[in-house]
Amino acid sequence: MSVHTVSLTIRMEGGTQVDNITKSVADALAGSNLTAGIVTVFVKHTTASVMIIEDEPGIRADTKTFWDRLVPPDARWQHNRVNPGEDNGHSHLRGQLQGPSVTIPFAAGALLLGT
Repeated sequence: MSVHTVSLTIRMEGGTQVDNITKSVADALAGSNLTAGIVTVFVKHTTASVMIIEDEPGIRADTKTFWDRLVPPDARWQHNRVNPGEDNGHSHLRGQLQGPSVTIPFAAGALLLGT
């Protein structure tokens, strides 16, 4: 079994951010010389998460609205209250709900993704 590891750095501006990293993942796969298997995308930080969604402006906006409504920023989150200067309790909770990784199969050197 061959394994190829690539680290990607995504610049986050803060707040609720939805970025498309598909090209970066596909480019990393292309540089691996692997033709079939699985790609695992894993986020190391506890206030970030990764998901697979359609690359369409409306769904990106809806995703942001969904998170802002489901787990809104709020100074009353215990994380914020017990850690002076912290205001990202909601981000930790969102990361817990969303999860830190996705697994994507690939064949013929291409990610097997829909629209």
